[in-house]
Amino acid sequence: MHHDLRRLDLNLLLVFDALVRHRSVTLAADELSMSASALSHALARLRDALADELFVRVGNEMRPTAAAERIMRPVGEALDLLHAGLAPVRQFDPAASERTFVFAATDYTAFAILPAFIARMQQAAPNVRFKVVYSRGRESADELASGRIDFALGYDEEALPLPAGVESADWFSDEYVVIASRQHPSIRRKLSMAQYLAAQHVVVTPWDESRGSIDLVLDRLGVARDVAVQLPSVLVAPFIVANSSLLMTVPRHAARVLRDAAPVTIYPTPFAPPRYTLKIYQHRRHAGTPAHQWIRDQLLRSVPSRVG
Repeated sequence: MHHDLRRLDLNLLLVFDALVRHRSVTLAADELSMSASALSHALARLRDALADELFVRVGNEMRPTAAAERIMRPVGEALDLLHAGLAPVRQFDPAASERTFVFAATDYTAFAILPAFIARMQQAAPNVRFKVVYSRGRESADELASGRIDFALGYDEEALPLPAGVESADWFSDEYVVIASRQHPSIRRKLSMAQYLAAQHVVVTPWDESRGSIDLVLDRLGVARDVAVQLPSVLVAPFIVANSSLLMTVPRHAARVLRDAAPVTIYPTPFAPPRYTLKIYQHRRHAGTPAHQWIRDQLLRSVPSRVG
């Protein structure tokens, strides 16, 4: 049984996994607390054991061969199982912990959701630290698996399959609405579809997407909106809307927060887009730890009270 494993030092699989995620001998060696020369020696042994080059240098990157790509998923899953089975269970005391957790989020997620969460943490875990890095879209499984990011907070409008090892939980759901200046020249009590399509629009595309999710909905209706301003951040958007005839389509909770910052009015959308659902993403490698379970539970309890 497992005859092929007898000729393989299983510690070498950790080297393989680190190289898959970092594509760099130096970074992989740093993660494993090895010298670069020791990791190169381990890679040579692994190449000999598996009779394949496994990684080839292209510029400054170590790229996997076809054989490496074939085994990277089963190797990663096997290491996850070993980690989960062998790791000691550490109790997490939020009141005493001084740990730092890293979130990846867009500015909308940060300003709409994190204030309530941080207020909760100030009471329950006053010494825990939080670092928010700007989300680059669908955070890679490598960043979540390695712990460089503990949680990714965001909206996956494309509903693509999750990378291996990544788990998601629905955080909260919200409906889309439209905001316009309180002094808009033509919109009064109700926004019609004709007015919506005749107007120009502000769209926030944090990952420099060519189009927003609402455009995909309008495509299915056989119509299109005129996007006059495309922004990477939502923070300036309400001030642009408040001082122009432009419209902006956003989740209702965001609209309420933006209305507190600038003189805008909220209108129902004159069509029926699907609801906006924020998700919490984490890697299976950490999801079962007491610390991650506790933080995830606190996030789920920090849903805005006026959503929907």
